[in-house]
Amino acid sequence: MSQNRPDSHEETLTRPKESVKEPSMYQTFIHNDDYTTMEFVVETLMSVFNKSLREATGIMMAVHKEGMGLCGTYPYDIAATKLDVTHELARKNGFPLKCSMERE
Repeated sequence: MSQNRPDSHEETLTRPKESVKEPSMYQTFIHNDDYTTMEFVVETLMSVFNKSLREATGIMMAVHKEGMGLCGTYPYDIAATKLDVTHELARKNGFPLKCSMERE
C-alpha cells in the first residue's frame, strides 16, 4: 500500500536538449565509358535513382557529353547502396559502368 505524505513532492527530471546533426550528404555520379549502352544508363537511372524518363535522359546525355552525370544527392548509406545496386546490375548485364560518390 502506498502512503501519501503531505511533505513529499514529485520532481520531473529533464535532460538537456541534444542538438541533432544533419547527416553528411554525398553526390552520386555515373561515368561515361565506351561499352555501356545509353538505354541501360537510362533504365538504371529510372529504376535505381527513381528518375523520370525525361530526367534520366538528361543525365545520360550529360554522361555522354561531359564524361559524367550527377544522379542525386543522398546520405552516405543510401548513396553507397545505390552505387552497389548499380554496379551489380551493370555486372549482371555485362557492362563496365562505373559510378562514384563524393561528399557534398
